[in-house]
Amino acid sequence: MSHKVSMSKLAVAFTAVAVLAGAPLSAGATVPDIKGKYELLKDEPSTHQRGKVKLVEFADFYCPHCHHFEETAIPMLRREFGDKIEITMVGFPVIPGKLPTAFDMYEQAKMMGKGDEMKAVLFRTIHKDKMDGVLDRSIRELLIREVGLDVAAFEAGLAGGKPARAFEEGRRWGERIKVSSTPSILIDGNIKVDGVNMTPENVVTIIRSILENDAKK
Repeated sequence: MSHKVSMSKLAVAFTAVAVLAGAPLSAGATVPDIKGKYELLKDEPSTHQRGKVKLVEFADFYCPHCHHFEETAIPMLRREFGDKIEITMVGFPVIPGKLPTAFDMYEQAKMMGKGDEMKAVLFRTIHKDKMDGVLDRSIRELLIREVGLDVAAFEAGLAGGKPARAFEEGRRWGERIKVSSTPSILIDGNIKVDGVNMTPENVVTIIRSILENDAKK
């Protein structure tokens, strides 16, 4: 699969660029009772629960725009919607030539209850500390300790292969729904937002519309 960078401009809190994984951006589709611009995935079931929106972020730890999204957009969405939004990340690599170690570490940390903490540490280490090479065992130990996990148990989990399998499952999920850029988001299982639609105003409009519809029921 070829990889390229799209210079599509995003607005305000989001970064100005999306990293493309080779597929064209969809023009999107709309549903009358949900406002905003998005693509409705007709072959994917809705996971919506009344009064709560589930947002899945497809991201690459080595993508600078995913780092920006993590530092700006995610906090903004949490402030805006509080406990009415549930946000998780799925690793979706688009930057070539990188080992999957960071993704495996994130999955292992999730299994040990520290996924968000490890995600933040990995983004910082790669983009702010400029340590985007091999995350060898000595580097991993520092990061594992920083998020408050037992090193031996963490490494044993990595060696067992379960995190790698979870990462591959997530990657296949992204390929199935044709994720074409990072960051991209999937809302309630079948509402995909990516490319030029990834503006803060649009994402907030979609989520607010879903919650408002719930309140009317």
